[in-house]
Amino acid sequence: MSFVVYDLVLLGLFVIFSAVFLYMNRKNLSKDGPFFLYKTKWGVKLIDYVGNKYKRTLKALSYFSIGIGYILMAGMLYLLIQTVYVYLTSPISKMIKAPPIAPLIPYFPKLFGLQSFFPPFYFIYFIVSILIVATVHEFSHGIFAKRFGVKIKSTGFAFLKYFPALFGAFVEQEEKQMKKAKKFEQMSILSAGVFANLLTAILFYIILFWFFTYTFTAAGVAFNTYSYTSVGIQNITSVNGVELTNPSYAGILDLLNETGFNKIEANQRNYVTTKEILSGQERIQGAVILYDDAPAINVDLGNIISEINGVKINSIEKLEIEIKKYSPGDKVKMKTISSDGEVEYEITLGENPENPGLPWVGIGFYDQSRTGFRGAILSLFPSYAKPHIYYEPKNNPSLFVKDLLWWIVIINSLVALFNMMPLGILDGGRFFYLTVLGITKSEKISERLFKFATYFILFLFIILMVKWAVGFF
Repeated sequence: MSFVVYDLVLLGLFVIFSAVFLYMNRKNLSKDGPFFLYKTKWGVKLIDYVGNKYKRTLKALSYFSIGIGYILMAGMLYLLIQTVYVYLTSPISKMIKAPPIAPLIPYFPKLFGLQSFFPPFYFIYFIVSILIVATVHEFSHGIFAKRFGVKIKSTGFAFLKYFPALFGAFVEQEEKQMKKAKKFEQMSILSAGVFANLLTAILFYIILFWFFTYTFTAAGVAFNTYSYTSVGIQNITSVNGVELTNPSYAGILDLLNETGFNKIEANQRNYVTTKEILSGQERIQGAVILYDDAPAINVDLGNIISEINGVKINSIEKLEIEIKKYSPGDKVKMKTISSDGEVEYEITLGENPENPGLPWVGIGFYDQSRTGFRGAILSLFPSYAKPHIYYEPKNNPSLFVKDLLWWIVIINSLVALFNMMPLGILDGGRFFYLTVLGITKSEKISERLFKFATYFILFLFIILMVKWAVGFF
């Protein structure tokens, strides 16, 4: 029985347990929109203790917390605008059919076809990550609120009414006291949650770095593209052997076979492409991207190279050294790693078109993990693994633990960024309002700018979703 089956069973049991728990404690539940709130007092005692005992430390941390809040707000706005720009101006929206705004629920990479971008997101990962994220976030709000004299009425957990497996923590504070607090105190309380999430992300990233270093080993080199070239449409002279006298984009598409690779000649060189790839491209200054007619693409070489003629390959440098031992026209045996095990290929090396006389495989290394919104999130942390290297765990549980730690880091980072957007329902909304109020001293101007920021962000989200929907037609 696969782990997925066990995980789905755990999901079912958790839903049943949550439903039974909520039913047995229905007298202690209150409704808040689509949620059931289960309130407790034990968390209040912990918050009171920390908030009263470490007043000086918390006051000093307030300055860092507010500063981090501004950085996260500016960073999130930049990332959101950058994402909209990239999504509207690049072919990425056509290549990725998943919605640009997807819910963070168990199995979402598989549900939305994002397995190449994200590791598996099992239910057990979801439970552990959300529990850590929500608890750290809400308790930090409570601790800083207590430090500045805002009463904490209750703590507890919020469960989605119709699917109690989706839950989060909450800290209920005295709203009147919160609004009467000084602007600095309110901003400190508002930014405390995301500040704690960022610290948690850094802590777990250190753990992940240490864990990965000692439990994984380099076992291959992973390339993510075949060699390609930008070719002017007017320079294309033939398609599948058919001569062209006045080439056009539409005419070239008509000559392409529906399936498989097509041969294209341009600039006295041979290229290959598929109709799907070419039709999905956005032409830039009358040019298209074509794959070079190289050894790797002709044998459909697997993307993780582990051996060349029996020599283990564990770095790009090692790959280059081994390839340069041979000459164009030599035959080499390459082993690659796939989900079905090792696959062996016999490849006749080509001649490098950029460096005549040198051997050529025709593979490329494009760092797609650092582009777009996900790349911007990941760039907050130095990589714990070398790029384009395939690692194997030294024991079975290592991969499970590594992915769990990765999700804890990423979700804490996402929550920290998302919550500081100047959007009405988020911490960043009130934080932004208080900032404008402190600058303008005008509640009227602050309200207007606050509403503008909220509508602007919602407008950007709508643009993303409309662009995604239009891509289906």
